[in-house]
Amino acid sequence: MNSNRILAASTAIALVAQPVLAAEKTEFQFWHAMGGDLGERVDAMSAKFNEGSDTCRVNPVYKGNYTENMTAAIAAFRAGEQPHVVQVFEVGTATMMAAGDNGAIYPVYKLMEDAGIDFDPSEYLPAVISYYTDTDGNLLSLPFNSSTPVLWYNKTALDAAGAEIPTTWDEVEEAARKLKENGVEKPFSFGWQSWVNIENYSGWHDLPMATQENGFAGLDTEFTFNNENVVNHIQRIADMGDEGLFAYGGRRGDSRAQFVNGETALWINSSAYYGGFKDEITDFEFGQTMLPLDTAVADAPQNSIIGGATLWVLQGHEQPAYTCVAEFFNFLSSPEQQAEWHQGTGYVPITTAAYELSREQGFYETDPLTDTAIKQLSLNTPTPASKGIRFGNFVQVRDVINEELEAVWAGDKSAQEALDAAVERGNALLRKFQDANS
Repeated sequence: MNSNRILAASTAIALVAQPVLAAEKTEFQFWHAMGGDLGERVDAMSAKFNEGSDTCRVNPVYKGNYTENMTAAIAAFRAGEQPHVVQVFEVGTATMMAAGDNGAIYPVYKLMEDAGIDFDPSEYLPAVISYYTDTDGNLLSLPFNSSTPVLWYNKTALDAAGAEIPTTWDEVEEAARKLKENGVEKPFSFGWQSWVNIENYSGWHDLPMATQENGFAGLDTEFTFNNENVVNHIQRIADMGDEGLFAYGGRRGDSRAQFVNGETALWINSSAYYGGFKDEITDFEFGQTMLPLDTAVADAPQNSIIGGATLWVLQGHEQPAYTCVAEFFNFLSSPEQQAEWHQGTGYVPITTAAYELSREQGFYETDPLTDTAIKQLSLNTPTPASKGIRFGNFVQVRDVINEELEAVWAGDKSAQEALDAAVERGNALLRKFQDANS
């Protein structure tokens, strides 16, 4: 055999033996703020999407808490190194909308339309989706992890103290007193105090916390949460602290450990703690119920306000990556995926179909009271005072509210003094945002 034939034969054998390489997937970056168990669930969801897609790959990256994640994304955008998708908590909505006016945001409704994916906003729970739409009803970001505050209770401790599960603030005070007498160290507490005691207390009682429909109707909104009803509510909690019935445990979820270890038996915070509680609490029976009603303010509750976060898409990348983002969003919104997320975490299912699937699967029978958050959110048609809030610089405003409330819990200020100061300082931040975005 001559050398040419040998070379040809060798080449043919090499080509046959060489494996066929799979087409490289289009990768996109997803920055999120889900740590611990929630982060593991985000990684698992992302892996499931990647396994089911022949063309796309999502790379989830944990970037710290909500504030840290949002700050990192803004800095990255300014440096031209932004991710494709960033998770932003609800109080950052106005800031992200302003960024959209400057061309930084790829609105979700446009993203899905450009990708040719059927997307019907009416499938989403009204109390969830209304928070993230523009004045024309277009969805700007994808609801992902939505929750609302509920009253968590230690039923074992309540029974031992001869106390009932509270439904009103008067009953919270009464139950806390019985718990204290029975040896519970810190009967009542809460987390995310602005969300719980200003934003949701106001919405639950149909009280506006600002003008201009809580900011939805214009940037010239001004805070009004230093009104008599909210002041009395905050003063009540301060007085409970003086009596040893309330113990402040931190700004976010810092006081969670107090509830898990039994120091606190009544705790108001996100419905999304359910998944962790179910795994960790083994020494007592726990449950959740609706937020207490202040009967001096209202005869019946209105509806609670959501928290959590949505997924915003940032401009500056190639279209194939955005098509993959749209497919990922479609995957996340599927009834099966949402039902699994809801049942495993305590976040509300963002679509009606996912809620119905959870019901069909018997989740609310095997895990009773886990639909409390959904019932709170859909209790009544939202009013301008209860559909949510949309304030610029609200991340900073919440810090102001935290500082002023902490002065109340420390006994350095009265509730009226603190809320007057919070409104004055908060309004200055609103004007700063208005000036920058008008």
